[in-house]
Amino acid sequence: MNNILEEMFQKYDAKNLDERKNAIKEIIQEVVLCGLSRAGFFSKAAFYGGTALRIFYGLDRFSEDLDFSLKEADPSFDLSTYFPALEKEVRGFGFHLEVEEKQKAVDSNIQSAFLKGNTKEHLLLFYPGEDFSSGLNKNEVLKIKFEVDIHPPKGALFDYKFALKPAPYEVTLYDLPSLFAGKIHALLCRGWKNRIKGRDLYDYVFYLQKGASFNLENLRQKLIQSQVYHEEEELTLEEVKRLLCERFESIDFDKAKDDVIDFVKDKTSMDIWSVDFFKSITKDLTSSSIFS
Repeated sequence: MNNILEEMFQKYDAKNLDERKNAIKEIIQEVVLCGLSRAGFFSKAAFYGGTALRIFYGLDRFSEDLDFSLKEADPSFDLSTYFPALEKEVRGFGFHLEVEEKQKAVDSNIQSAFLKGNTKEHLLLFYPGEDFSSGLNKNEVLKIKFEVDIHPPKGALFDYKFALKPAPYEVTLYDLPSLFAGKIHALLCRGWKNRIKGRDLYDYVFYLQKGASFNLENLRQKLIQSQVYHEEEELTLEEVKRLLCERFESIDFDKAKDDVIDFVKDKTSMDIWSVDFFKSITKDLTSSSIFS
């Protein structure tokens, strides 16, 4: 195994098969970020979402996908132009992965792709000589999805972060208030159907623990794009709090915990989850505006 990857792997205390697979996926995520950076991707795009929050702001849960947004809307953007450089990068670090573009069933602003490879092969890269015949299908696919919003709402602000491993690179990402705005938008607008996204609730608590404010104008633009608000309507902090508390009243918190429990180590941290808990912490929610 590559020495740099071995050093990156040492920070994980993976005790079971799922934790081992998550650790490998997270290392690959960082290799992907490095490859995209060296290919010039971040001159046009910014990193956001749960994985951005984990890698650069210390979120203590695993996040599966890599989410990006163009800095400015560009309907001609083509994610596939970065595939050759990305495949070269991951293979240069010893991963046998291929990029596969996701074909859209309906027209949308999101371009998606997957990095795919054999799960057992990559486990053996990090755990040579171990027997993974139990609990693992030999044909199981290791898969990492990455998406780019080519028509993002206005109002986001950006930050710039550096990382040293697997090689020195720079990433453009949403600043913390803009990331928080995206999470509040997900809480208010995500269509959960029968699978409640407890990860949204977990991240919401994390932002408040950090004392983060949210980008009010960016949230307003997201709600307008989602057709929840109209362009001429003003959005206030108190209205956001009211909408969130209304949403909390509709949540089955047992199902919410089930969604996120496999991605966190301290599972007791969610014992307190309830309507009253989330309404209470929302009183401390604060906002910032790009116009303030």
